Formats: sequence, C-alpha cells, structure tokens
Amino acid sequence: MFVQRTKVLQISLLAIFSAFLVELIFGLISNSLALITDSIHALLDSVVTLVLLLAARLAIKPPDADHTYGHGKIESLGGLIGGIAIFLIACFFIYESINRLQSPPPSVLPGLFAIIGGLYTIGIDFFRIIILRRSIKQIGGATLKADFYHAFMDLGSTVVAIVGIVLVSYGLYFGDFVAALILGILLAVLSVKLIYKTALDLTDVISPELVKNVKEISMSTEGVVDTGSVLMRRSGDTVFADITISLRGDTSFEKAHEISDMVEKNIKNEIPNASTTIHFEPNWKNVPLDAKILEIAKSVDGVKGVHNVTTHKTKNKTYSNLHVMVDRGINLSSAHKISEIIEQKIQENIPDITHATIHLEPFVTVPENINIEDSETEERIKAVLEKYPSIMKIGRIVSLKFENILKIDIDCSFNKDWSIEKVHDLTSEIEHIIRMEIKNSVITIHPEPD
Repeated sequence: MFVQRTKVLQISLLAIFSAFLVELIFGLISNSLALITDSIHALLDSVVTLVLLLAARLAIKPPDADHTYGHGKIESLGGLIGGIAIFLIACFFIYESINRLQSPPPSVLPGLFAIIGGLYTIGIDFFRIIILRRSIKQIGGATLKADFYHAFMDLGSTVVAIVGIVLVSYGLYFGDFVAALILGILLAVLSVKLIYKTALDLTDVISPELVKNVKEISMSTEGVVDTGSVLMRRSGDTVFADITISLRGDTSFEKAHEISDMVEKNIKNEIPNASTTIHFEPNWKNVPLDAKILEIAKSVDGVKGVHNVTTHKTKNKTYSNLHVMVDRGINLSSAHKISEIIEQKIQENIPDITHATIHLEPFVTVPENINIEDSETEERIKAVLEKYPSIMKIGRIVSLKFENILKIDIDCSFNKDWSIEKVHDLTSEIEHIIRMEIKNSVITIHPEPD
C-alpha cells in the first residue's frame, strides 16, 4: 500500500508543479497579480506534496532495531506537517482577503490569457482530486488525505483567482476577495480536523470499539476461558494488538499454541491489517482437582511422569493419592526429596488438600526402534505364568532388550466375571515374581477377558 501511495503522490507532485509553471508564465505575460499569487500557492503546494511523498517513502522501510513496529508513524507525521501547512495557507488567504477588501481597486486588469492559464490549473486540480480521492478509498493514508485537501484548496484558490479576474473586468472589484475569505475559513476548518486526527495517531489513540471487537473475537474462540489485557496501537495502516488470554490450567502447551493461532486467525479475518501477539496464561477456575494436582506434580524437576491421580474426602478433609515416576537410577533419598517438593507445591497451590500420598515408581525410556526378541527369556516367563491356574490363556509374550534392561509385554486371559481389583492384584503379584526371576526387567501384563 505504501508503494501505491508514493506513486500517486509522485503523479500529484508532477501535476501541481506543471500548474505552477503554467500559471507563473501566463501570469507574467498577462500581468495578472492574481494568477502570479496563485502560482506561488501552487509552488508551496508542490513543496508540501514533496514533504508528504518523502514521509510516505520513509514509511515503507521495514522494522529495524530502532523501530521495531516499523516506520508507519512517519506517515502520520507527514500528514500532521501537511495539515499545519494547509492551516497556515488558509490563514494567509483570510488575512489577504480582509486586507484587499480594505484596499483600493487594482490598477492592472488581466485579460483572457490569464483566464486560460487559470483554466489549465483547474484541470490539473480536478485530475489530482479524482486520483487522490480514488486512492484514499482504495488504500487510505494520512499523506494522501493531506494532499487531497491541498488539491481541493488549490482548486478553490484558482477558481477564486479566475472569478476575481472576471469580476474585476466587470468593475466588481471586491467579489473575488469575499470568495477568498469564505474559502480560507473552510480550509482552516478542514486543516484543523486533519491536524487533530494525525496528532491523535501519533499519541497511539485507538478506537474503544476496535478494542471491544478484538476482545469479543478472542472470547468467542473455542478454548479461551477469559480475555485479559488488550493493548493496541496503530502505525500507518497496521494495527498492532497485544492480547492476553486465559486457558484452562490443564491445557497442554501444544493445545494452548493451537488456540492462540486460532485467536490470531479469527482477528485477522475481521481486521485484515492486524498484527497480533498472543500471550496465554493458566486459569484454574472450574478445573477438576485431579487435573490441578497432575499439572503441579508434572512441573516439578525430576518428575518423568504422573498417573493414577485421585482425591477423596473424609470427615471434611481432602486427601490425594498419585503415582509419580522418577529416574530408575536415583537413590531413595533423592526420590523422596522430589516427593516432598511435590507435596509442598500441592499444599501451597491447593490449601484444601490435607495430605498428598505419593507412590514413587521407576521410569524407563524405551527406544522406539528396539525389536530384539529373547526366546530364552520368554520360555522362563511362560514357566512362571503356568504356575497360576487362574490364567485361562497365555497369549503373546514380547521381550525387548536394550542395554541391560528387558522390557517385557505379556497378554493373559482371566475369568471375565472377575472384578478388576482382583485381576489387578493378581497381575501385580505375577509382575513382582517375574522381576524377582529376571533381574533388570520392566513388566507390563495386559489382562483380557476369557
């Protein structure tokens, strides 16, 4: 968009500068003071358009170490400078009009040649107004608006100059000065509005409705529990938004990242020129107690995994039980310190928990690509299993050996009417017997109904 603006401003600059040359030459030839004065105004307009063009070009520069949000604010600064220039020119028109109303009639009477020079400038002004207005609707921008007001002002001043030339030739010496006074007041009002708007842009003002809209978009995104601070600012065409969202405390990091991406996408759909930064924080409100305990335990250094988290109440007191896996190589003292830290963190974050009982288990990382079967070991395992008549059928036995550890998976069938508690007690006993028989083994029995 910045590139398009610079092209439009370049065309506008060439057009108004040509008007300056034509008016100056025709004014000197026809001895028209009004046309010469208007040519000086066209020259000033050319200078202002050049300033706006430079501002728009500087705004194209990408973000750097000194301007991490880019250089879009330079365009607002250019618009402010342009607005101030318009205001000063409008004040000059008002002053000159009042001054000439009190002066005697001019002695030099311009002719048709001066009117032709003025008509050329009017054609140029109409051309500038059309391309600038069209560009403002398509791409916007403070610099284009400032140049549009300049073109409008230049058209008005040229019309006033021509009307003045015509009225003077008919003996109505003060008609052009009254018209110039009205034009000057109108342009002063327009310039003040432009100055006010661009000044607000430079102070990072943002529409409350826009902030409210961004909040509503964030809140409506699935997975967002609440929306915290929303910080927004505008730099050129880009709207920067820094948003803090709250997610359920047990949301995984991967899922939190997905939700953040969705918030950003939804905002982009509504506000195409938005550049958003999403921060997420945990919200434990309405999260089940077991999930809170799970996340607290997982956050402790040295914990390799957490499972079987349960809570129960007795005599208005809440107790928790959880299984925590730690490195199988550490000693009991080190493992116990980890469990103490877990208990402490649970009671700090959940004061309602009276006591937490932690069952420590060894954690073994099994390489994904290991597939070495040990037939001798499988026969030894089968011999142990055959001692248990409660096992209806012995299924698959898979032993994977890596380093000095055996990872053994066993499928066994039991009476389908047995309770899961009875099956669990029996499989735990069998696993213990096999570990006693085969050192450095990790056993997993998968029970199936028969």
